[in-house]
Amino acid sequence: MGEDFGQMFEESMRSVKPGEIVRGRVVKIGAEVVTIDIGYKSEGHIPVSEFRQRDGTLTVSEGDEIDVYFDAADSEQEGIVLSRAKAEQYRVWHDIEESYNNKTPIEGTVVGKVKGGLKVDIGVAAFLPGSHVDLRPVRDLDRFVGKKGQFAVLKFNRARANVVVSRRAVLENERTSLREETLRLLEEGVILEGTVKNITDYGAFVDLGGIDGLLHVTDISWGRIGNPSELIHVGEKINVVVLKYDAEKERVSLGMKQLVPDPWSTVTERYTVGNRVHGKVVSLADYGAFIELEKGVEGLLHVSELSWTKRVTHPSKLLSVGQEIDVAILEISPEHRRISLGLKQITQNPWELVRANHPVGSRVHGKIKSLTDFGVFVEVEEGIDGLVHISDLHWTKKIKHPSELYKKGDEVDAVVLGVDVDNERVSLGIKQVTPDPWLTMTQRHALGSRIHGKVTSVTDFGVFVEIEEGIEGLVHISQLSTERVEKPSALFQVGKEVEAEVIHIDPREHKMGLSIKALRKSEERAEMEAYLKRERDEARFSFEDILREELRLDRDEGEGREGQPKP
Repeated sequence: MGEDFGQMFEESMRSVKPGEIVRGRVVKIGAEVVTIDIGYKSEGHIPVSEFRQRDGTLTVSEGDEIDVYFDAADSEQEGIVLSRAKAEQYRVWHDIEESYNNKTPIEGTVVGKVKGGLKVDIGVAAFLPGSHVDLRPVRDLDRFVGKKGQFAVLKFNRARANVVVSRRAVLENERTSLREETLRLLEEGVILEGTVKNITDYGAFVDLGGIDGLLHVTDISWGRIGNPSELIHVGEKINVVVLKYDAEKERVSLGMKQLVPDPWSTVTERYTVGNRVHGKVVSLADYGAFIELEKGVEGLLHVSELSWTKRVTHPSKLLSVGQEIDVAILEISPEHRRISLGLKQITQNPWELVRANHPVGSRVHGKIKSLTDFGVFVEVEEGIDGLVHISDLHWTKKIKHPSELYKKGDEVDAVVLGVDVDNERVSLGIKQVTPDPWLTMTQRHALGSRIHGKVTSVTDFGVFVEIEEGIEGLVHISQLSTERVEKPSALFQVGKEVEAEVIHIDPREHKMGLSIKALRKSEERAEMEAYLKRERDEARFSFEDILREELRLDRDEGEGREGQPKP
């Protein structure tokens, strides 16, 4: 037995040679050295410092088996020289060579930034060029310092202790493997997990594993979003569904909102026209505000539905983004994904009160708020103005602009002519406060009566004559003379005073017909009647004289006969 052991020991002695890595066992840990038994005729010693970490902690215990470097044998003292550090270096370079030859990654930690790239600790210091840090160019290399990772060995020189590694090569290999797996799974409708790589205004690019897909902004949420970054962030892992896959072009369209039910499909189950609901202002536009009623469902509050009385030019005058308000549902259109909302409808309609408080025919007193070419606006109640059309300012005056009679701030009386609640309009009349002079025209100017006035205008069809302030009558060309008139302007000029006879009055249409020819005929007829009257009077007077003379003679004869004797 002793002979066999001695033989085995001698064989082991012969098999262990300086310059090799051997397996040994820690037999003792001293204050200065660690004693290692490698099966040699004598034990070796390694400084304890080679087994301490930076914080001073020992990495070995008595009885542990470790690899050491057999540096040399001391034949005189029959001792051996071992090294833990050289064993580690030997192993590192061996791993580097294996990684390079087999094209397998090696693990390391980025420990610092150097000119042109990064410094990586893989057991020895290795150089990571900036172009090999990531799949795409990286501007900020500092964010990689301190991170662990897998690296491919591009080249090495042990004699010069020079190693160049690449992180990009490892990522490309991983991407290729992932790409093959992803392409195998890709088809429309499949749900995958991806990582947000990049965000743009129109969407986000999602890494599905070796292949990128586009998640359009309209497919992120059922609701309105201004930018994808409101809901997703670069580096975030999200679940997406494949909406379309073009294998030939390798284009993938993705959707995220499709993973949850469309809230618009059941919107009529939760909202009813006329109901009052609570929402939040999410955006403002010139034409109105968008109100979020729930996630994915927004309604439009048009600028015209903000106030019953105020003329709101922009919703920002009353609302702000983020404000919570109550609104009324005016209309629901699920097929068009549209809900119309109203803010003013949650309060009583003041126009209904106007109709009740100011019925047609009643009088109002108010200030003129503004003047326009077509009339004036008079305040009926606070915030509610009524329009007096230019035609309702005066019964008889021809007004070209309301400023001829009124100015802003004047207080006037007016009559309510109409209240249109649906169109939010009140019609007023100022002239209606006084009676229409045309209604009593026949009392002042009876048919056949003579009028005196001035010519205000001369046209091809006749002459207009003013008979009262603002009231004109027309002498038609056929009524200008008893003789035929070709051109009225040849006989009449503006400002000329004329007399005519009233031949027609239409109070409703505010029209009066005059005739100079009729006046002439009336004058002739009057003269003829006067002449005939004079003739009749003269004939009557002559006949009476004859009768009186005959009576006198008869009387005289009678008296004469009375003085004579009777026969």
